Amino acid sequence: MSTPGMEKMEQNDNEGDNFRLHLVTWNVATAEPPVDISSLLHLESPKGPDVYVIGLQEVYSGPLRFMSDVVFDDPWSHCLMTTLAPWNYVKVSSIRMQGLLLLFFSKLEHLPFIRDIQATYTRTGIFGYWGNKGGVSIRLSFYGHMLCFLNCHLSAHMNNATERVIEFEYITDKQIFNCEKAQRILDHRLVFWFGDLNFRIQDHGMHFVRTCISDQNYNLLWSKDQLIMLKKKEKLLQEFEEGPLDFQPTYKFDLNTDLYDSRLYRTWFAFNKKRKPAWTDRILWRLIPKALPSDKQEECGDRSDANNVGQPEEAKKSLLELSQDLYTSDMQYRISDHKPVIGIFTLKLKKMQTTPLVHLLAEGEWSADIDAMLVYFPKQPFPSSSWDWIGLYKVGFSSVFDYITYTWVKDDEVAVDEEAIKVYMSKDEIPVRGGECVLGYYCNTLQCIIGISEPFKVHASKVAIEEGFLPEKLRGLHRS
Repeated sequence: MSTPGMEKMEQNDNEGDNFRLHLVTWNVATAEPPVDISSLLHLESPKGPDVYVIGLQEVYSGPLRFMSDVVFDDPWSHCLMTTLAPWNYVKVSSIRMQGLLLLFFSKLEHLPFIRDIQATYTRTGIFGYWGNKGGVSIRLSFYGHMLCFLNCHLSAHMNNATERVIEFEYITDKQIFNCEKAQRILDHRLVFWFGDLNFRIQDHGMHFVRTCISDQNYNLLWSKDQLIMLKKKEKLLQEFEEGPLDFQPTYKFDLNTDLYDSRLYRTWFAFNKKRKPAWTDRILWRLIPKALPSDKQEECGDRSDANNVGQPEEAKKSLLELSQDLYTSDMQYRISDHKPVIGIFTLKLKKMQTTPLVHLLAEGEWSADIDAMLVYFPKQPFPSSSWDWIGLYKVGFSSVFDYITYTWVKDDEVAVDEEAIKVYMSKDEIPVRGGECVLGYYCNTLQCIIGISEPFKVHASKVAIEEGFLPEKLRGLHRS
């Protein structure tokens, strides 16, 4: 007989957990990041998201800049990472194709449960050879559920609506992932499709469109929105949902203003009309609510999950629900001829994984005066390899590769027993200045961190203090 407390725990387990997703799409028109992006990210909101997904289009990609961005973080990635890191968000993955950029950030606590991360891209612009148009995607397993995020920039102009659908179908068919159960985008349990999709408002004249916008009668324009119209006859589009367009069209604005396009465009023969406002920037989603009966585990690289062993088949069918809490634009940004669009969602799921694959801890006191030892405990089987490493991170690190130093798990292994494995880290690699740190185990096969230690103190070097080294000469956490 179960107690009331046990019944409550079982009920909560069946109901699942809620996660908040914050998505942004923005055609930045080659502009540099603004000084303050806190409004875009709703940083002051009492309910901080668990995940940020940022899709940008027309990021500046001139030859010199693009070459430097290959080596260093581009200005937009750098801006987002430095803004979000103090709020305890880590960049898990990103992908860039010319002007298309997609970034995925997560709260630190979720990092060990975001696995099998893969990213790819598809070109559609200029005969498929130039990356000015197309799609970039990131797919991953989130607590055992397969999610995919696709950022697109599709063909422009009023008369190319059908071409945009063809491009979207091409992208979803072309992108292949190394995952038996989710080889293509549409094989994933949940797909978010967003970006500058470039669908326009047709038939209505300029005066009528602007009058509807001024009077906030946006619903009068929906019937002539190309994407809404095409959803009535295109089967693939019908599988995707979108919230109501209860915000003013996000394109096209005069730069540094909130005024819709006011200039005439000259062609060889005459001056063309001003660009008609349109909802070119969109966020849609497609959800398969139930796993297939054969789905014991949705992970690609990690097919053994101790949490699922011995459970009845019906219990393995995982709960997955999605609701949209906000769909809007942010009008305060004027650096582009597009306004950014924000979608906030609540993702409700039953965790298929509740235990990190490894447990990590720092053994003894750490400082740059003595070689250090760390210990990790494999909690479940996982595909380890000689390329796995453990990183030492400053608390508040900005990305998976923003480590202070690292040690190769296999090369620096010093002791193994039935439960624990000890790994050595040289004192020469430990920051002299000390500070608050964490350890993270990176699994090369799964392309992710599968275990994070609790924060621990790295003590300042006593030798350095006694010898009177000046702070600016010390190699430590506060690097320039």
